[in-house]
Amino acid sequence: MTVPSRTTLAPALRDVDAVVLDTDGVITDSARLHAAAWKAAFDTFIREHPPEDPGQRRPFDTGDDYLRYVDGRSRLDGAAAFLASRGLAPSSEAVRAVATEKERLFTERLRAYGVQVYPGTVRLVRALRRAGVPVAAASASRHARELLTLAGVLDLFDTLVDGGEAARLGLAGKPQPDLFLEAARRLGVPAGRAAVMEDALAGVEAGCRGHFAVVVGVNRTGDTDSGERLLRYGADIVVQDLGELLEGEPSP
Repeated sequence: MTVPSRTTLAPALRDVDAVVLDTDGVITDSARLHAAAWKAAFDTFIREHPPEDPGQRRPFDTGDDYLRYVDGRSRLDGAAAFLASRGLAPSSEAVRAVATEKERLFTERLRAYGVQVYPGTVRLVRALRRAGVPVAAASASRHARELLTLAGVLDLFDTLVDGGEAARLGLAGKPQPDLFLEAARRLGVPAGRAAVMEDALAGVEAGCRGHFAVVVGVNRTGDTDSGERLLRYGADIVVQDLGELLEGEPSP
């Protein structure tokens, strides 16, 4: 039954009892900082350790490569996945070295540029809270708490499961659903009664594998191919901005 106070929400959200949101690219505009840091780290590694196939020596693409291999994953998993995609099978030490360099570069950029929050996401989260729907933030990044604090929105979320918590609890990384399932558990709601909101392909797949009631794909690029890819990975619906999930909100 639709709760009267939920009438400001789009129909897809009116019957869910909790919502779990990814952080980078969904709540905060920090995916671009991650992508830039990954590019610098990977491009340096490829120059110093070029693949045998010249066609695999091209620079890291902050669009396609980022979405396919690193977005939503832990640093180590992302580094290993991208290097493998270029025909490289580096040692665990090499993977850690690339991941460590990415971490350094990301922290440097974060301090230099700060982070912004997506206004449409804030409007939606506040509407959910007014409707009595608990909300969690989740992220494979260990920077999630810092990002949400810098953006001034940490207090909007009932709980946060970040990369540090994932490591402490031994949670598998995306595309496994562990991170989202833990967030839903902390909200006291089964996955089948909760929604997941993700911009990463691995995250959308995780929501699907976790059997969440609704998986919302967030396509910040507005590109048709990107939106279709999110649907193929399991998104039930795709939006460019979460403000679209509020009744009466204009499309961006």
